[in-house]
Amino acid sequence: MSERHRPQRRRLLQSAGALAALSLGGSRLVFAADESASEAASTGADSEHITAQLARYMAQARTMPLPAPVVLACKHRILDTFGAMVSGSRMRPGMLAAKYVGTLGGAPQATVIGTHVRTSIVNAALANAMCAHSDETDDFEPVTKAHPGSSVVPSALAMAEHGAQSGETMIRAVTLGYDLACRLLMALGPDLVRGSHRSAEGTASTFGALGAASALAGLDETAMRYAISYSAQQVSGLWSWVKDKDHIEKAFDFAGMGARNGVMAVSMVQSGMTGVRDVLDGTHNLFIALSTQPDPHAMIDGLGSRFYVTETAIKTYSVGYPIQSPLDALLALRKQYGLTPDNVSRIVVRIPPDAEGIVGDSAMPDVNCQHLVALALAKGAVSFRDSHDVALMRDPAILKERAKVTVQPDPALHDPAAPRGAKVQVTLTDGRTVEHFTRFAPGTKENPLSSEAVAAKARDLMAPVLGAARTAALIEKIEHLETLRDVRELRPLLTA
Repeated sequence: MSERHRPQRRRLLQSAGALAALSLGGSRLVFAADESASEAASTGADSEHITAQLARYMAQARTMPLPAPVVLACKHRILDTFGAMVSGSRMRPGMLAAKYVGTLGGAPQATVIGTHVRTSIVNAALANAMCAHSDETDDFEPVTKAHPGSSVVPSALAMAEHGAQSGETMIRAVTLGYDLACRLLMALGPDLVRGSHRSAEGTASTFGALGAASALAGLDETAMRYAISYSAQQVSGLWSWVKDKDHIEKAFDFAGMGARNGVMAVSMVQSGMTGVRDVLDGTHNLFIALSTQPDPHAMIDGLGSRFYVTETAIKTYSVGYPIQSPLDALLALRKQYGLTPDNVSRIVVRIPPDAEGIVGDSAMPDVNCQHLVALALAKGAVSFRDSHDVALMRDPAILKERAKVTVQPDPALHDPAAPRGAKVQVTLTDGRTVEHFTRFAPGTKENPLSSEAVAAKARDLMAPVLGAARTAALIEKIEHLETLRDVRELRPLLTA
């Protein structure tokens, strides 16, 4: 073991021992035949393994108090994802997902948002997750490039609704889901995942859903080990999603697939299925299977003190994340210098090199940087409606402005501390050149949105579907989610 890991590991083992002393609230799934093995494992050599430490923490997470700032950050992400799910229920990926699960039948365990359909938890998680990533509204973790909310929150909602869980338990489950989604990529190395033609987003989503679902299921440590293994077997996702022109498979790849996988893994274990106890350790483990240079301790380093739910970026604009900073920079310049289509002759947008393949020349309007910058120049804003209007990509007025925009990859913007910054340089018709650098877009942890701003975004997304009154009531309940005794109280606000 490297020197840098020894102190961390000692602290983590001490922390794990303290967590084990805590009592579990709610239901526990106990495998009678494995109780003695589990007891021996928790006191033997394998208690130091990554799987054991993670499973022990996961088993305690549903009752573990969270710091107030973490609770607030989690409620922001839940509300933001509800906005994405509700608005996405009226977009083609969400509507097709709802139609699909409607044909599957299944026990009426959980609600498909925006419909009267109630189906199995697995089906509901799949459909609602595809709604959450029907467009580019959901949150984003800049370092790992994960989209945790779109798989974690739908999985938590399905499990909490079926189990009549409290809002407080749902908050803790969502927090755990965010941790597992992002930590898996930190352990594998996000760039190494992409370098093997795999999708970081798809890789993270299964473990995010696992975290949320397992906490709400109240699994004990042994059952957690099995659920981790069933989830590990399902971790997948290819970089080929960049060729999807309709955002339908992308909604599945980023969110629906992972939500289905994680909830299914937990429900299989709940039914009594057993599995491998140490899939994160030893030979043939998940990390060495998916990474050439894994850092397994990243999976557990800082568990209980570093919460990734506080680190994701909530999008100001419902567009691909690498376009957030370019839009912020262009609109800042437009306001400062009174830019208009008439006085701008050229716009150069510099983005990190890895972003160009995502937003450089996409067929989807909400993932096309040149188109959206041109739209922002022409209209002075980028609304949800305009960012998804395919017809605007053929609009002569927008095309005229788009011809002025050049998107260039800039190696200098490959900054691990600010991986989605952007520079925009505008040349005016009078020969002047003005420039703005947005290192951290609004909504990042360095430049966070207020509760009022998160609510305003959610209101804009949900009111056209739910109406003003139900939208206001839903926002109110989520803003005070920790006081909700039964998540099923949200049902009347979410159906068609």
